[in-house]
Amino acid sequence: MNVQDKRKIETQLHTNGTTPGYMPGFANDHETEALPGALPQGRNSPQKCPYGLYAEQLSGTAFTVHPPERTWCYRIRPSVKHSTRYRKIDLPYWKSAPCIDPDVASLGQYRWNPVEAKGDFTWLTGMRTMTTAGDVHTQVGMASHIYLVTQSMVDEYFFSADSELLVVPQQGRIRFHTELGIIDLEPKEIAIIPRGLVYRVELIEGPARGFVCENYGMKFEMPGRGPIGANCLANPRDFKAPVAAFEDREVPSTITVKWCGQFHVTEIGQSPLDVVAWHGNYAPYKYDLRAYCPVGAILFDHPDPSIFTVLTAPSGSPGTANIDFVLFRERWMVAENTFRPPWYHKNIMSELMGNIYGIYDAKPEGFVPGGMSLHNMMLPHGPDKQAYEGASNADLKADKLDNTMSFMFETRFPQQLTPFAAKEAPLQEDYIDVWADMEKHFDGTPEGRW
Repeated sequence: MNVQDKRKIETQLHTNGTTPGYMPGFANDHETEALPGALPQGRNSPQKCPYGLYAEQLSGTAFTVHPPERTWCYRIRPSVKHSTRYRKIDLPYWKSAPCIDPDVASLGQYRWNPVEAKGDFTWLTGMRTMTTAGDVHTQVGMASHIYLVTQSMVDEYFFSADSELLVVPQQGRIRFHTELGIIDLEPKEIAIIPRGLVYRVELIEGPARGFVCENYGMKFEMPGRGPIGANCLANPRDFKAPVAAFEDREVPSTITVKWCGQFHVTEIGQSPLDVVAWHGNYAPYKYDLRAYCPVGAILFDHPDPSIFTVLTAPSGSPGTANIDFVLFRERWMVAENTFRPPWYHKNIMSELMGNIYGIYDAKPEGFVPGGMSLHNMMLPHGPDKQAYEGASNADLKADKLDNTMSFMFETRFPQQLTPFAAKEAPLQEDYIDVWADMEKHFDGTPEGRW
């Protein structure tokens, strides 16, 4: 029996027979235990915890924030036993903001083909940063990445003190073994991994590839629906937090920490995933994008893409998010006398898009699954000629956009290309030419009015 098979069996023994299991509700106050009676009742920090466990709080916000986001963990060892002397290491392809290369031009409309997962990559060594925005040191902005995973992390663990991660798989299946439980993830799902949470990533089916939005700022939350009301878009009940699961293994291990854009490793003698029970509202989640209920125009005109927001990370300026995560999935198009694809525009927000599967309606060619595009703030963009001509002359009957799922990481900050994005990733050098043959249709005569 190999190490990974043995680990799966050991983990299953500590999850009450459910691997993995989930609890519904976004930002709910959950409670869960992997051993009966492990979770203290009536108090957070008793003089002695059941099973000889240690009580420890993981805080995701300042204590005085309302409501506070924190989770009480009851663990075999306190985290100070999972932290020894650190030594700095280099993960050269994982960059943090500000990352501004004077030889790289970030001003422009860019598009990339999929990055191929060729080689031996774990979650850490396979991370490829495409853009950065803001400043990791002041906890504003974001970074976008491609992840490539061809092998599991074995006795190595990771957490980011800089950010929470929004993970969007595009191919393959991965498993997050976290301090608070296990999350399985596949295409058409997303996961949110909080700042400060320790985990390792196991490859279930590979090679695995996907997208990551690294959020330096305020946590992702559900957007206000305004006049939409209480339903549709993403519903809280469809977000799933894991049930408690723990590892009681004494084996040489490492924890890598991302802190202020740098990486440090510490060596310990056991698995740090030793939380036997927990309660609180600071936890990882998964969400099935197929549960997202889009809303749109049912008479005329095309709504703003903000109508498709799944999650938002607020900024200090109302109406301009640190990050919006926007989903373009299957939906019916019924608007009358309307150009139905996204219109041409310039925007204060910077838009990085990724294609999970299918064809995006504004770019029927070239924007392939696994690919990305970037339209930075105040740069014009919109449908290519094929999409424009097709939509301008279409029979406007009810039409379902089917077999399509793309998304957008949108931020108020300009996104700077990394050297990898500009020089190594498969950049489509001719992308700007998709608008080159747009024709002049203007006719200033009275006949041309109609």
